[in-house]
Amino acid sequence: MAAASRVRFGIFEFDLATRELRRQGIPVRLQAQPAQVLRTLLEHRDEVVSRQTLCQAVWGADTFVEFDGSLNFCIAQIRAALGDSAESPCFVRTLPRRGYRFIAPVSPVDVPTPTRRRLENTGWIWPALAAVCLMFALALVGQRWWSGHAAVRIAVTRFDNETGNPALDRFADGLTDSVVADLTVAGEGRYGVIGNAAILRLPRAFRDLPAIGSALRAGYVVIGQVQGDAAHPRILAHLIRLPEQTHLWVTRRDNLSLADAARAQAETAQRIAVEFARHINSRKPLSN
Repeated sequence: MAAASRVRFGIFEFDLATRELRRQGIPVRLQAQPAQVLRTLLEHRDEVVSRQTLCQAVWGADTFVEFDGSLNFCIAQIRAALGDSAESPCFVRTLPRRGYRFIAPVSPVDVPTPTRRRLENTGWIWPALAAVCLMFALALVGQRWWSGHAAVRIAVTRFDNETGNPALDRFADGLTDSVVADLTVAGEGRYGVIGNAAILRLPRAFRDLPAIGSALRAGYVVIGQVQGDAAHPRILAHLIRLPEQTHLWVTRRDNLSLADAARAQAETAQRIAVEFARHINSRKPLSN
């Protein structure tokens, strides 16, 4: 384990002492138990950490919980916070029947002490200060431009197939992609649409809206459901404003005919996109 209390991996920093996770300097919400699991993985990076070791680190020997389910939840929360996936991991890899390994490069965050700073050459201060002023000016210009163009980001989660029929998984996935495409067109450059991040593909039970907003810097999230009769399903799409998780609008289609599934998918996605775009562009908390 590195001597430094803070480590960096990718665009993330993690404080091993306080167990605080940051993404490009912005705090990312992570509950205490998943944070302890992440700390243990980082302390034993590049090693296979058994499930037993992780459970011992989090709950100890005297705690009685359903360890398998609880640990699975912790790993899912870590992946959600990092935007990682089990299928194509960038940070946490699962090794069946063995445990987990943190696979991303990790480096300590070196914070110079005041004594060390006083001994260093200070000739770089004025050029650095000028560079900082220039960067601030450019950032201010960029912020003003961005605020007038695409300051809003919309994250579209995978539509949940709640019919109990796996045959509709493909329809739900296709509807998700169509909503992303149609929202992008409806926005006409006024906002950005995110639909391919791993954190958006997590099952609903592991979905954390504040984590989505923090990880993707999204101001809105779209949650969709395919419910009811598999032959004539009901489609619900929710437009939620972050971080307060306020419902702004719900688009609903009942008794949808799937005789022509492609047409039903296209018409539903277009209706969702048009209605949501209207309420996003108004920037007002409207209700149905």
